[in-house]
Amino acid sequence: MSLLRFALPLSAMIATASAGLGAERPNVVVLLADDLGYQDIGCYNGPVKTPTLDRLAAGGIRFTDFYSGCAVCSPSRATLLTGRHHIRAGVYSWIHDASQNSHLLEREITLAETLRAAGYATAHIGKWHLGLPHGDRRKPTPASHGFDHWFATWNNAEPSHRNPENFIRNGEPVGRIEGYSCQIVVDEAIRWLETRRGSDAPFFLNVWFHEPHAPIAAPAAIVRSYGERNDKGAVYSATIDNTDRAIARLLVTLAQIDAPENTLIVYASDNGSYRNDRTGGLRGRKGINWEGGIRVPGIFSWPGTIRPGRVSQEPAGLVDVLPTICGLLELAPPPDLHWDGADLTPILTERDEPFRRHQPLFWHLQKSRPIVAMRDGRYSLVADPAYSLSTSNMFQEAWIPAIKSGTYTNFRLYDLEVDPQQQHDLAAERPDVTERLKASLLKINASIMADGHDWHLQAGNSAE
Repeated sequence: MSLLRFALPLSAMIATASAGLGAERPNVVVLLADDLGYQDIGCYNGPVKTPTLDRLAAGGIRFTDFYSGCAVCSPSRATLLTGRHHIRAGVYSWIHDASQNSHLLEREITLAETLRAAGYATAHIGKWHLGLPHGDRRKPTPASHGFDHWFATWNNAEPSHRNPENFIRNGEPVGRIEGYSCQIVVDEAIRWLETRRGSDAPFFLNVWFHEPHAPIAAPAAIVRSYGERNDKGAVYSATIDNTDRAIARLLVTLAQIDAPENTLIVYASDNGSYRNDRTGGLRGRKGINWEGGIRVPGIFSWPGTIRPGRVSQEPAGLVDVLPTICGLLELAPPPDLHWDGADLTPILTERDEPFRRHQPLFWHLQKSRPIVAMRDGRYSLVADPAYSLSTSNMFQEAWIPAIKSGTYTNFRLYDLEVDPQQQHDLAAERPDVTERLKASLLKINASIMADGHDWHLQAGNSAE
C-alpha cells in the first residue's frame, strides 16, 4: 500500500479526529540509543552516570519490560517507524547497502509521514540504517519516508564516534566533522530547532544516536571516570555518559523553544547490548532472541499528561510507539493497515479504559538461536528453525524463500515473572499453555511472512 493511496484519507481523518487538540498538539521527540543494554543507565540500576535520562524517567514513566523491534539494528528501526513487524516493512535483518536490495519500503506509512500529514515539521538526525542509495541500487532516503530535513549516516559513525567522516545532510556528504558523534548529532538537532523559533506548527524530531555501538570512542576525561583509557568497558560506559550530556543540551534547547508540557519524549534502544555484563543478568545479548538481546530501556515523558515517577511492568516495546503517539494525539490510523503494535495511551494517561494488546509481541531473526520469540503476558515462547541456512553472518537475500516457507521446532516456554533469566523450560510441564501460545505464534508468523518482500527477485531492486 502506498502513501499516495492514503494521503488524502489520512489527512482528512487527522483533521477531524482530534478537534480538541488542534494547534495545541505536542511536539514529539524520539531518542534512540544504539546497542544500549537493558542495564546500562542509572535508572535501570546500571553503572553509567546518566542524570539526564534519570530525570526524564523520574518525570514520566519507565517500563521494566520494554522491548526492541528486533535483536539487531535495521529491523528494529523499521518497526519503530511503522508500528509493524519489520519483515512486513521489507527489512529482514541489518542492511548492507552495497550487497543487498533491502530497504524500508516506500509503501510503508511511517511515523514521520503520519505526523507530517497532521501539520508537523519533521527531521531525522543521526544513524539511519534503513537503506540509502548505493551505486546502481536505487533506494529511498529519509526524505521519501516523511522527513523534511535529514542528517544521517547509513550505518555506524566512521571511523568511530570521534571525528566522523560519513554524515550526509539532505543527500549531500558533509565530510569530516570534529567532535564526538552524539554531540555532533545534538548540534544538528539544535540548529534545526532554532529554525523553528516563532513557528506555530509542532515538530517531530527523530534523534538516533550511534553510541554505544562499536567502534567506540569518548572523551578521555569521561573515560577516566570509569577506568583506564584502554579499558573497552570504560570507553563503552563513557560513550553512554557522553550521550547523556548531549541529551541534556538538547533538553535545554527544547525548553527554550516550547514549554516542556508541550513536548512528548520517548527514549529507548534499538536492541540489547553486545556486552554480556550489561544485560541485567538476562539470557543472551545483541543478535539473539533471548531476553538479553531484545529487552531494553523504555521511557515516556510528557509533563502534565503523563504523571511523573511511575514504573510500569506491562510488556511494551518499540512496535507500540507509532500506535501510542497516534493514540495520545487522537490521530486516526490509515484504513486497512495492520499494526503489530498496540496503543499504550491507557497506561500512560491512566485512563479508565483497560489496556488491550490485540496480538502478542513477536520477534524473528533468521540467524538467531532461537530464531523466533513471543511474549504473551507473563510467558515467553521461543523456537529454533527446522531448516538450515549458509554460515554467512551477513543476511543473504537468497535465504528469503526458506525464511518465508520454513517451520520451527524445539519450542520452549518460560514464565518471565518468576524466571526472567529463562533458565527453566516449562513446555513439558505446561503443555496447555505451550500449545496455545504455539498456535498464536504460528498464526502471527504466517501473517508476517505473507507480507514479506521478495528482495531476491529482480523486481526487488526497485524502491517500492
